[in-house]
Amino acid sequence: MTERWLSIVGIGEDGLEGLTPRGRMLVDGAQTLVGGERHLAMLPEDGRERLTWPSPLTDLMPHIAQRRGTPVCVLATGDPMFFGIGVTLAKHFGADEMDVVPSLSAFSLAASRLGWALADVEQLTLHGRPASLIVPFILPGARLMILSDGADTPAQVAEILAERGYGDSRIYVLEHMGGPQERGLEGTAADWQHTNIAPFNTVGVDCVAGPDALVLPRIPGLPDDAFTSDGNMTKREVRAATLAALAPIPGQHLWDIGAGCGAISIEWMRTHPNCRATAIESRSDRIGLIARNAIALGVPRLGMIEGQATDVLAGLDAPDAIFIGGGASTPGLIDLCWEALQPRGRLVANVVTLEGEIALSAFRERRGGDLTRIAVSRAEPVGPFTGWKPLMTVTQLTAVKS
Repeated sequence: MTERWLSIVGIGEDGLEGLTPRGRMLVDGAQTLVGGERHLAMLPEDGRERLTWPSPLTDLMPHIAQRRGTPVCVLATGDPMFFGIGVTLAKHFGADEMDVVPSLSAFSLAASRLGWALADVEQLTLHGRPASLIVPFILPGARLMILSDGADTPAQVAEILAERGYGDSRIYVLEHMGGPQERGLEGTAADWQHTNIAPFNTVGVDCVAGPDALVLPRIPGLPDDAFTSDGNMTKREVRAATLAALAPIPGQHLWDIGAGCGAISIEWMRTHPNCRATAIESRSDRIGLIARNAIALGVPRLGMIEGQATDVLAGLDAPDAIFIGGGASTPGLIDLCWEALQPRGRLVANVVTLEGEIALSAFRERRGGDLTRIAVSRAEPVGPFTGWKPLMTVTQLTAVKS
């Protein structure tokens, strides 16, 4: 069994005094101490080697690896395995090498201060991330707990809430929880004026929807007007059916080919924070639309590639699902996508032309799959009356790679 030479000890605002006996033993027995400047300042200087986290954090991993077999202690905030450094270290070192001793997470402390049931709260982090990531979670009656990126995070959260019609939402900012400098601030999103905020803080949000609030659930099928587009988009009813066929799974990667305004890839990513997508679009003006929609709808990490799909796919991470919304009749494209798919990957292609149908039928003859025709009509005014206006009929191919 591998010796557990790398310890990761969670430490709170109360410093060494708040450590468990085991945590204190690991800190005292380490030859090398690793942490942020704030963490290392809690320990008296005693001549031991100290390594401070650089940016990016991964730059220090080789230096830690060089000390394999000697006692190294990493100091972390709260629970190292909950949005903490322990998650990063676990990608570089085996679980049998690490000894993790957590302390109370910021979320646990915040829940105790606010009297919120932690199991009923969306727990998010904006540390090193865009603030717009909270957008999919802003819903009537939702409660959010957010690890801040810095002193400006509460104001950014308040601005996003107010812009979306949630100005009456209560915001709570908790600083230095568990230490002698602990302090709490609160106010509404619309009237948020606090500025003297500690960089290390946790934000609680009690979402209150106003009469004009945007209510956009995370299940597929957002209204068409939720997206900025030039008219080239998969319409709501067909989009919901398409996402159902693509079957988003947390952690999986989608290629959205002929992305248009990005509606499919954006809705794929909104289903779960760990879903990834790359939107491929040949027109530069539509790349701009995709970027705006991705930020507005809370998926700023959506990947975007400008170019012809047949030219750019080879350089991308292998997909678990592929949607072809444009260009299905391009010679070789469907087969190229099929070869790129991971085992059990899903291929979904939508077409509205006879040429596209011929390409899908030919693929089905070679590879298998199911063909579905989707016809949607919407009620619209016809003079003083109301009649049915059909959208273009969509033929959809769905295939799963064995």
